[in-house]
Order: sequence, then C-alpha cells, then structure tokens
Amino acid sequence: MSGWKKKTVPGVLLAGIVLWAMTPPVARTGELDEVLSGFDDGGAGPEPAAADPLGEVLSGFDDGDDSPAATKEDTASRDRFAPFGSLSLETSWNFGHDAPEPGQPDYRDLSRLRFTGSLGADMDMGSWRLRASGHAFYDAAWALDDRELYSDTFLDGYESEAEIDDLYLAGSLTPSLDLKVGRQVVVWGKADNLRVTDLLNPLDNRTPGLVDIKYRRLPVTMTKLDYYRGDWNLSGMVLHEVRFDRNPLFNGEFFPGGQPLPPERKPTDFALDSQQYALALNGIFSGWDLSIYQAWVYDARAHLVHSDQGVFLEHNRVAMSGLTTNIAFGNWLLKGEAAWWQGLEYGAVSGDDFDRLDLMLGLEYTGFAETVLSIEIVNRHLMDFDLRLAAGPDFAQEDSLQTAVMLKRDFFNDTLTGKILCIFFGGHGEDGAFERLQLEYDYSDHVTLTGGILLYQDGDLPAFEKIGDSDRIFFTYTYSF
Repeated sequence: MSGWKKKTVPGVLLAGIVLWAMTPPVARTGELDEVLSGFDDGGAGPEPAAADPLGEVLSGFDDGDDSPAATKEDTASRDRFAPFGSLSLETSWNFGHDAPEPGQPDYRDLSRLRFTGSLGADMDMGSWRLRASGHAFYDAAWALDDRELYSDTFLDGYESEAEIDDLYLAGSLTPSLDLKVGRQVVVWGKADNLRVTDLLNPLDNRTPGLVDIKYRRLPVTMTKLDYYRGDWNLSGMVLHEVRFDRNPLFNGEFFPGGQPLPPERKPTDFALDSQQYALALNGIFSGWDLSIYQAWVYDARAHLVHSDQGVFLEHNRVAMSGLTTNIAFGNWLLKGEAAWWQGLEYGAVSGDDFDRLDLMLGLEYTGFAETVLSIEIVNRHLMDFDLRLAAGPDFAQEDSLQTAVMLKRDFFNDTLTGKILCIFFGGHGEDGAFERLQLEYDYSDHVTLTGGILLYQDGDLPAFEKIGDSDRIFFTYTYSF
C-alpha cells in the first residue's frame, strides 16, 4: 500500500493529461469580459432554477380566463415570486481502512448515505429583493453502523442537520447606494481553491476535500452597505452573528488525536461587544482589478487558555489588512493576494501575540479548448517565531506552504465536466495531501450526476497524521427545481 501511495500524485497528473486529450479541440469562445465576469462578491447560495417544471405541468389547468390582463397579472406574479430547490442523495464508500481494534469505530465501507432537501424563494419587491432558503439532511449511514461506538456530539454533527442558508433583504437606497441585511455569503479574494483574504464566512471542513470551497462556505448574518462610483465600489460590513469553521469531530476518521478537545468558549451572537467589522474597496478596470480589505474579526483558529475556570479554547480578536489583484493577458490570468494579520494568540506562549504575512500567487490558463488549468501557491510566514509554538497544543510553523493544482475540462457541449484537484501541504506534500478526481454530468435540465474518487496522503501536520487510509469513492444524484 505504501508504494502505491507514493505513486498516487504523479498518477493523478498523468490521468489529467489523458483527460485533456480525450476529445478533439473545439473553437474557444472565452473572451476577456468572460474572464473578468466573476470578479464580484456574490454569495455561494443556490440560484433559482431557470424553469419551474411543476408550473409547466399545471399551466393548462386555469380558470379559462384568456384575457390579456389576466395573463399579464399571472406573469407578474410569477416574476415577483420565484421558488427554487433541490433533492439529492450523496453516497461514499471507504476502501482504504483496515479492520479496527475491538471497541473502536469502523470506518470501512459505507461512510455516507445522505438525503438532502433544500428549498428557497426569491421575492421581487421592485427595487428590493427578499431571498430565503434553507436545507436539511439525514445521513442513514450512521443508523447502519454500530452507533454505540460514536459520541452523541459526533452523531449530532454528522447524522442530521437543518439550517437557514440565506435570509436577507437587498435593495437600493439611492442610485449609488445599496443595502443588504440578513444571513448571506460575501466572498473576498481571487483564489479559487485556497484562502488568504477570504475570511468573512467560515467553512464546513467535516469531510476535507470532498467538495470545492464555494460549496463549503457557511452563511453569516450581517449588514452590508455598498457605495458605487465609476469603476470603484466601497463596501462596509458589520457581522452580527459569530460563526467558526465546522471541523472534524472526536470519534471521526478525520479527527486529530485520541481525546476530545477542551470546551470552546464562544462570543455571544448579536451581542454589542461581539460585533465584527470589515471594509472593502474594489476597482474593476480594463483587463485587471484591485481590491483592498480591512477586517476586525475573531480569529477562526482557537487557542488553548488556562484560567481559574479551567482549560478551554478561545477565539481572540485579530485584525487583517489585505490586498488582491487579477491581471488578464491573452489566455492567462495572474492572481495575487496578500494578508497581514495582527494580534494572533497561541496557547504555548500566554500573554504574547504575533503577526503573520500570508502571500498567494496564482496562474490560470484557458488556451486549450474547453479547458482550464490553474495553480495557486500560498505561504504563511509567522513573524518573530517562537520555538515553543512548534509543539502542542499549537503545532505552528514559521513558514507554512500550501499548493493547489487544478485541471478542468468540458465535454459533449458542456454537459460533462471532468475535474482533477490536487492540494499539497509543505514543499512536496510532506505535511499531507489529497487529490480529487470527479466527473459531473448534466443528465437533463434538472438532474445532475456527480461521481469520483478522493485520495489522501498522511503528513506531518496533526490534521493529516492518520488520514492516509480514508480514500473513498463518492456519488451524488441531484434533482433541482
């Protein structure tokens, strides 16, 4: 097994070359405007479906009023209220684990049998729009396993969930001033697969690498004010809800360590002293863009605190100053991000705080037909590094390197998309790595089929020390309406 593991990464890259060569070239249609069309702060919530199949089926069952006034009124009503949603079945099968010791959880074979339903609606109210959406899931895989081997906390986090995804009101106060209030997603930065300045929404990390970042962002309740002038947009945000990443839980195959974490002390949502603040200045120009960020938020990474009340995890306030840019030239897109963090605290050095500089350089190439190739490299440098931080409970590094390589290609008139994503920690994956190979097929306007394989490699980072046997195949059936 170990020899096969060492050959996994080059094998994946070879598979990518074969994937690219499978179909003949097609005339490329991407232009500069298309490349730059995604440079906004749009959320990751689901968009309404283009058509309503139920409405089409029932469209003939009316009351016989064929007058133009009635038709116009019905059309306006449909335009004002646009429901959308989806039903999905997600499965995954683990094939790398050995049989566990007696009394230990068994991670072999079926690891997911999740039924998910999502429902939402957009309501057009003239210059204002209301969106509400949510989802719920139940994972039957845990009912088929020996439940007594898992903690209640673990089952609460993995077996079922019901959550509001979007709940916001958005509109224009003046021709140049917009307001958006409620639970939403705001994306910062230019990288697609790594995070540097993208800090406003936490991530769902419970199953690392299974889906892209854009599907893992968790919405946060905030008030967002946008002012537009010429090529520039100034955004001011107040985050009222305090949320942090959803990380692997104790008893799970991705949890680092053999003991539960100490209790976590979190700020109170919507409390006056828990408000977080952020500013963004964005400029979009011919062939390039620029964003400047400033945020005063809670550190997503908790640190260990010893006090008279006991030992617990705490998130302290930090400041981040960021700068990002995209530069397009021909078939190439150059991406850059920089973030200066101030006030980072660690458990091993009580009473001191540290600064960190994160730098990202990315390059994307679209010169091949129906194909996107990209690489993103991030280095996080901790200033005035103290050797005590290298050991537990922090396991910090003076320089932390992360690389993401992605190959994506469309086939058969964009109905089939193949994707390979490889993410390495450390200079050559010595801190851990994973690779995801997947195919997504639009079977119809409403049905999407997704399947693939996810491979992991052990590494020196605590989060990767024992995940090398968590390899799995996965499949998802989604019906959207």
